[in-house]
Amino acid sequence: MVPKHNQGQRRVALGQAMLSPVTVETTELTLPSRVEAIDEAATAVAGIVTRSGISEDDAFGIDMAVREALANAVIHGNKLDETKLVEINVKSSPDSLEISVRDQGQGFDPDTISDPTKEENILKSSGRGIFFIRNFFDEVDWSISPEGGTTVRMIKRRANR
Repeated sequence: MVPKHNQGQRRVALGQAMLSPVTVETTELTLPSRVEAIDEAATAVAGIVTRSGISEDDAFGIDMAVREALANAVIHGNKLDETKLVEINVKSSPDSLEISVRDQGQGFDPDTISDPTKEENILKSSGRGIFFIRNFFDEVDWSISPEGGTTVRMIKRRANR
């Protein structure tokens, strides 16, 4: 797993005024569909999150949610098929942290997953991943690519600095 890292600057013109440069850092990771690869990838993402200045409390929740998204992609999306890859994109900007996880599976509808907080689901040993993801990020959406694969995009907005 070799991360690709890009640092770019963007200037926005407002009339005659020019805002100072805004740094957006993007890191891309690719991992094979093996359970053993999840921890290494999640640890790499956690390092990026920590360096981005996210609070320790938020970083803990983000780590849990990213691990769930990676597990879902490897196990449920790619069905442990080692010929299929999982792509991770982490974009850190002054306003937010955006993490996308894309598999190469058939796709699914996250709204069909049972609510883990309902009484009949409380004691089940699985089914909480999407719940964690939705609760630890400010914005979450799933998209299915026409050529196959599901992408979950998770955004954590930064508190006013």
